[in-house]
Amino acid sequence: MTAPIASEAKAARRAARAIDALRRGWPISLETGRERLNLLPVETTDLDGYLSLQTNISLLISSSRADTLKLLNQRASADPGLPVQISLPNPVTAAEIQAIVDPVLDMKHPMKGPFRSEELVHPDAAKAAMELARHGGLLPAFLITNDPAEDKLSVGDVTAFADSNALIISAHAKLPVAANGKAHIYGFRSEADSTDHIALVIGDRDETTPVVRLHSECLTGDVLGSLKCDCGPQLHAALDQMSEANWGVLLYLRQEGRGIGLINKLRAYALQDQGFDTVDANQRLGFAIDARDFSIAARMLELLNIGQVKLMTNNPEKVEGLEGCGISVEERLSVKITANPHNEFYLDTKRDRTGHKL
Repeated sequence: MTAPIASEAKAARRAARAIDALRRGWPISLETGRERLNLLPVETTDLDGYLSLQTNISLLISSSRADTLKLLNQRASADPGLPVQISLPNPVTAAEIQAIVDPVLDMKHPMKGPFRSEELVHPDAAKAAMELARHGGLLPAFLITNDPAEDKLSVGDVTAFADSNALIISAHAKLPVAANGKAHIYGFRSEADSTDHIALVIGDRDETTPVVRLHSECLTGDVLGSLKCDCGPQLHAALDQMSEANWGVLLYLRQEGRGIGLINKLRAYALQDQGFDTVDANQRLGFAIDARDFSIAARMLELLNIGQVKLMTNNPEKVEGLEGCGISVEERLSVKITANPHNEFYLDTKRDRTGHKL
């Protein structure tokens, strides 16, 4: 490992440790030069304990959440995606703070405040904090504190983590599956955060171009048979189509909920129950419409010595993502799934708002 690569790996690991700290409710400090932003995650912190010791409360929330609350992003003209910092009068309760940061609670707690927006002193660090929350599967909301944390990292560490696609093949075994008895499974592990991804190679590998499916993990659809999405049927249709071809590869990516995590995906479901479509739900939570990283799939294919594929997808971004990382897409194969009353609106939204096509 060369020195620059080793340095990037260390930076990514620092970000991974910070993400783990956030999930445990521990503080982190994000540094930009000589300045430092000290943060506690709202979702996992002991709010009652923290509030009992404070006189002034400052919150960092996403730009979309601030927009819903009709708060001003004072740097919006330069970067509308920047978070917003707000101050709250004390006393304030944990329930009141949770109602401010969680859009799912808006109908239950329509009246909020008073609060006011403040100058965002550390914009780069604040924006990096939002990204860390997404990687941790947490609501993008933080308490701003005065006390430096043991877990310190820089904005560059967050960037290194986001850009890291350092994978290794950790395990390989035969795995006959219902669609095809001739199958091999490969386990990939990220060197940055130990996330596991899976490749299932179907059939006998030869010199022909394999049929490949990039499938993002969907616990509700793949395992529980959810009718709200098309993930489970797409997964099984892909395996069947690979079995009919000479050979194929299923890349099972651990990027639940288009990259926002399982719990946030369930929050998006709750917002859909309130009338929002899948796009608006993700944005209302403070996340991108699609936060997945398809460079991971490209790296998995490289490690399998596959440079050209026939890609099963209705999503043009998957084609662009692979080709942008050097994987040649010889042909895009449509995935045709019959709609049901529960996912018909979801499928229409993917077609009309995110460019999916058959």
